[in-house]
Amino acid sequence: MGIADMKRVRSCLPLMVLIVACLSAAATAESKQPRSVAQVLDKYQDKVESRLMPRFRYAGVDWPPRELMLLAIKQSRRMELWARADNGWHYIRDYLIKGLSGRLGPKLKQGDRQVPEGLYRISHLNPNSSFHLSLKVDYPNTYDREMAQRDGRRGLGGDIFIHGNQVSSGCLAIGDNAIEELFVFSALLGKEQVRLLISPVDFRIYSTESLTAKSPGWSGDLYREISDEMRKFQRQQQ
Repeated sequence: MGIADMKRVRSCLPLMVLIVACLSAAATAESKQPRSVAQVLDKYQDKVESRLMPRFRYAGVDWPPRELMLLAIKQSRRMELWARADNGWHYIRDYLIKGLSGRLGPKLKQGDRQVPEGLYRISHLNPNSSFHLSLKVDYPNTYDREMAQRDGRRGLGGDIFIHGNQVSSGCLAIGDNAIEELFVFSALLGKEQVRLLISPVDFRIYSTESLTAKSPGWSGDLYREISDEMRKFQRQQQ
């Protein structure tokens, strides 16, 4: 390469750098564009169905199911997925709860890093979560607010989610593959058809009295309600 050619290359370098920078910025901006629930469903539905259809066939449940129940158990750090068919509820699979903060016991105030306990609904699907995807839990629900009023508590907190990744502060982090499955379910069936029961322990095994000593006075009634609901979901012995 001669001196004249080298000068021409040097003169083009600023333009080349500018073009590369613009292309990089455009790619970054495109990757950060908000996505819709429909776009997430289009991206993950086939993958989710291919993973779960064998489990549904094994359980004898038609696709799609009528309703879903999630049983989240703090002590064992697992979440059970149950599907409702015409002949009742059927166990589908477990998810590992990879991120879980706090201790056993209900959530009482903002900042206590506690995962709530009780029976909840999904109030919102977030396709643009910082943790891949997320489902918002309707904490505080009516019961939470009533108990707070009885105790004279304020500032109950909120923004409790089931989400991807494996870190959490007051939420339930279940990993990216698992949240893809639950997100697709919620989008297909409608969030109204998904319920979430969060329990400190598996009350199909343990008694409620073992946890009330260090909990608020009303927790006994809460745990009995959780226990009664949980006992509707009995896994058959293989």
